[in-house]
Amino acid sequence: MEFTGGTPLDRPSQEAISRHLAAIVGRFTPIDGEHRTAIPSLTFHRYSAPSKEESAFTKIALIFAAQGAKTVTAGDASYSYDTKHCLVTSIDMPVIGRVTQASTDMPYLCFAYEIDMQKVADLVAVRDLPPPDETPTGLGISLSKLPTELLDAAYRLASLLETPKHIPALAPLIEQEILYRLLMSSQGMRLRHALVADSRAFKVSKAVEWIKEHYDGPIRIDDLAKHVNMSISSLHQHFKDATALSPLQYQKRLRLLEARRLLIQRASDVGVVASTVGYDNLSQFHREYKRQFGASPIQDAVRLRADSV
Repeated sequence: MEFTGGTPLDRPSQEAISRHLAAIVGRFTPIDGEHRTAIPSLTFHRYSAPSKEESAFTKIALIFAAQGAKTVTAGDASYSYDTKHCLVTSIDMPVIGRVTQASTDMPYLCFAYEIDMQKVADLVAVRDLPPPDETPTGLGISLSKLPTELLDAAYRLASLLETPKHIPALAPLIEQEILYRLLMSSQGMRLRHALVADSRAFKVSKAVEWIKEHYDGPIRIDDLAKHVNMSISSLHQHFKDATALSPLQYQKRLRLLEARRLLIQRASDVGVVASTVGYDNLSQFHREYKRQFGASPIQDAVRLRADSV
C-alpha cells in the first residue's frame, strides 16, 4: 500500500500508517530480539513483554515504536517514545533502556534507522542548507512528536523489504527524504551543528570516534584534548554534557558492553574476554562488570542466552 499523493484528506491517518508499519515489522521479526534487515541502515526490534532495565549502546539514529513503547535513560534524563513520538540521537552514546508496553498479542515493535553523518553532510552541501543559528545544549539525544510525513517515509522504506529487488534503486531516495525531513525538523538542529567544523558538537563527536577506535587501550586525557583541539576542562565539561559520562567513564562502558557482547556469543574464557576489551586485572573486570550489569560475567551471559532462546 502506498501512502503518497492526493490531498491531505485522502491520506491515511498516522494511526493507520503505524498499523501497516507494525505489520511489516512483525513479519520480519519472528522472535524477540534485534533483527537486521536487507537495508543496512534499518534494524527492527521485537519484545513480547515489558523488560527490566538493560544497558545498551545507541548509535546516531532515528528510533520510534511501530507498536508499544519504551523508555530510554541517559544520565538523569529519561525519554519515553511510542508510535507518536520519536527519539533522535546525534552522538553515539551508552543508554539504559526498558520496554514499557508489550504483550504476546501486541509486542513492542521498534523501527531503528541508523543515520550516516556523511550522507547528512552531503545532503546539507547539495541543498545548501543554512548553518544552525543556535548551539544545542544538553545531551545528544532528543524526543519529539513523530511527524506524519516522516512516519510515511519510514513506512515506505520498510515496505521495500517485501520487494527486495527494488531496494538498490529506491532505498537511497527514501533514505534521503528521511534525512531531509529530520534536518528540517527541530531535532535536526543537533545533527546540523555536529557538521560545523570546530563547533563543540563537532569536537565532542571527534572525541567519541577516537575513544571508540582506542577503547581497548589506555587513554591519556591530555592527548585526547589535543587531538580535538580543546582544553582538558572544556573537553570534560562538553563531553559530559553530550553523553552524561566523562571520557574515561565512556571508555569503561564501551569495554563492558563489548565484553558482554562477546560473552553472549558464547565466548567461554572470561580472562580472554577481559583482556580483549582492555582489562589487565581480571578481578577489576569482575567487579566493574557486576556493578554495571548486576551479575557476574558468566551468570549474566547465561541469563541473556536463555532469554534469547
